[in-house]
Amino acid sequence: MPARRVTATIALAALASLLAVNAARADGPAISTPGTPVVVANEPHQLTLSWAPSTWVEPGSEQPINYEVQVPLGPNTYRFLGSTTDTTITLTDLAPGTTYQIAIAARALGGYSDTSPTTTVRTASGRATVSYLNLDWSPTNNQIQHLLKLTNTGTEPLDLSTVQVRYHLRFEGGNTSLVPNCDWAALGCDRIRQTVQFFIPPGGPPGGMTTTAPPYPAPGTPVPGWVELTFTDGTLAPGQSTGPIQLRHHRHSWSTIDERDDPSWLAATGRWTENDRITLDVDGVRQFGDTNT
Repeated sequence: MPARRVTATIALAALASLLAVNAARADGPAISTPGTPVVVANEPHQLTLSWAPSTWVEPGSEQPINYEVQVPLGPNTYRFLGSTTDTTITLTDLAPGTTYQIAIAARALGGYSDTSPTTTVRTASGRATVSYLNLDWSPTNNQIQHLLKLTNTGTEPLDLSTVQVRYHLRFEGGNTSLVPNCDWAALGCDRIRQTVQFFIPPGGPPGGMTTTAPPYPAPGTPVPGWVELTFTDGTLAPGQSTGPIQLRHHRHSWSTIDERDDPSWLAATGRWTENDRITLDVDGVRQFGDTNT
């Protein structure tokens, strides 16, 4: 065969191969889906995970594969936890006693994978946990009513004066009025302090007007915040709880409160549950709960 024809034949074969690869990749991801993450080690502030590796669907043009560890939050939305080129990773700075749904996705120059199935894992408890019992079967009346209970899950006595518990909520309509009440507590309401805190999201005046006043959100924008519980004194031995703390909050005007978008709210079931959407810190270090899961 003449050299020119051989060259043309090789070029056509290479083009056909390239078109076949591109066609295969057009039909789906260029990298296979990584395996479901498996928990190797579970500690209060960290998790070690491993998974089966991904491979290129069409061999021959591989680039190094990077794995992203994600918490899926919704369609095309996720919280990024870390990345590695290995198939094992140790995630640090996680909240103890908190449930995470974790998935793996593979990325590389020239390709990507579908996201793996999720693994649901609850991190080991830290020094304390928060149990919750919703007393209000209507989430759209004029009060927030629930019981909280703290339990020392550590191995040392817990000084309650070092503890901060935060019930996270959103003030709908920008109405940040809230009156916190302690109706009854096994350890005594006089030993409990409640503080309402809110955080005005960035915004500006309507119509592009200029102002020297602090920024404020557009009307109707929910304002995030929390009710923080602290304690004047008291010590819990390992395994001991505070007993029930019965709380009730309302607006100054007694207007309707919609609790359904509050991060710490759970629908009433008539049963105690460890609510990891309520956060607990000891000396400023998170020991339970995470509102970003």
